[in-house]
Amino acid sequence: MKDKTKIRLLQLIMVAGLSLILLGHYLISYVHLPEKWGVKGIIVSAMCIAIGIIMSLPTKIYLTILLMQREK
Repeated sequence: MKDKTKIRLLQLIMVAGLSLILLGHYLISYVHLPEKWGVKGIIVSAMCIAIGIIMSLPTKIYLTILLMQREK
Protein backbone atom coordinates (compact mmCIF):
# COMPACT_ATOMS: atom_id res chain seq x y z
CA MET A 1 0.00 0.00 0.00
CA LYS A 2 1.38 3.40 -0.94
CA ASP A 3 1.93 6.07 1.68
CA LYS A 4 -0.68 8.37 0.19
CA THR A 5 -3.34 5.65 0.31
CA LYS A 6 -2.33 4.71 3.85
CA ILE A 7 -2.57 8.33 4.99
CA ARG A 8 -6.04 8.73 3.46
CA LEU A 9 -7.24 5.52 5.12
CA LEU A 10 -5.89 6.63 8.51
CA GLN A 11 -7.52 10.04 8.14
CA LEU A 12 -10.83 8.36 7.30
CA ILE A 13 -10.59 6.12 10.38
CA MET A 14 -9.71 9.13 12.53
CA VAL A 15 -12.71 11.13 11.28
CA ALA A 16 -14.99 8.13 11.84
CA GLY A 17 -13.66 7.81 15.41
CA LEU A 18 -14.25 11.48 16.14
CA SER A 19 -17.75 11.17 14.69
CA LEU A 20 -18.49 8.26 17.04
CA ILE A 21 -17.27 10.30 20.00
CA LEU A 22 -19.58 13.14 19.01
CA LEU A 23 -22.47 10.70 18.49
CA GLY A 24 -21.98 9.28 21.99
CA HIS A 25 -21.94 12.78 23.46
CA TYR A 26 -25.07 13.68 21.49
CA LEU A 27 -26.87 10.56 22.73
CA ILE A 28 -26.04 11.38 26.36
CA SER A 29 -26.56 15.14 26.31
CA TYR A 30 -29.36 15.87 23.88
CA VAL A 31 -31.32 12.68 23.28
CA HIS A 32 -31.15 11.71 27.00
CA LEU A 33 -30.80 8.06 26.04
CA PRO A 34 -29.74 6.89 29.52
CA GLU A 35 -32.92 8.36 30.99
CA LYS A 36 -35.10 6.66 28.39
CA TRP A 37 -33.37 3.26 28.15
CA GLY A 38 -31.72 3.05 31.56
CA VAL A 39 -28.58 0.95 31.75
CA LYS A 40 -28.83 -0.04 28.06
CA GLY A 41 -28.75 3.64 27.09
CA ILE A 42 -25.63 4.19 29.17
CA ILE A 43 -23.97 1.17 27.58
CA VAL A 44 -24.83 2.27 24.02
CA SER A 45 -23.56 5.80 24.61
CA ALA A 46 -20.40 4.61 26.36
CA MET A 47 -19.66 2.10 23.59
CA CYS A 48 -19.94 4.82 20.94
CA ILE A 49 -17.47 6.97 22.85
CA ALA A 50 -15.13 4.05 23.63
CA ILE A 51 -14.99 2.79 20.04
CA GLY A 52 -14.47 6.35 18.84
CA ILE A 53 -11.51 6.81 21.18
CA ILE A 54 -10.05 3.46 20.15
CA MET A 55 -10.33 4.44 16.49
CA SER A 56 -9.06 8.00 16.74
CA LEU A 57 -6.11 8.04 19.16
CA PRO A 58 -3.84 5.30 17.77
CA THR A 59 -4.37 6.53 14.22
CA LYS A 60 -3.23 10.02 15.22
CA ILE A 61 -0.04 8.62 16.70
CA TYR A 62 0.69 6.38 13.72
CA LEU A 63 -0.14 9.14 11.27
CA THR A 64 2.26 11.51 13.06
CA ILE A 65 5.05 8.92 12.94
CA LEU A 66 4.36 8.22 9.26
CA LEU A 67 4.45 11.90 8.37
CA MET A 68 7.68 12.41 10.35
CA GLN A 69 9.33 9.57 8.45
CA ARG A 70 8.11 11.04 5.20
CA GLU A 71 9.88 14.35 5.94
CA LYS A 72 13.30 12.71 6.22
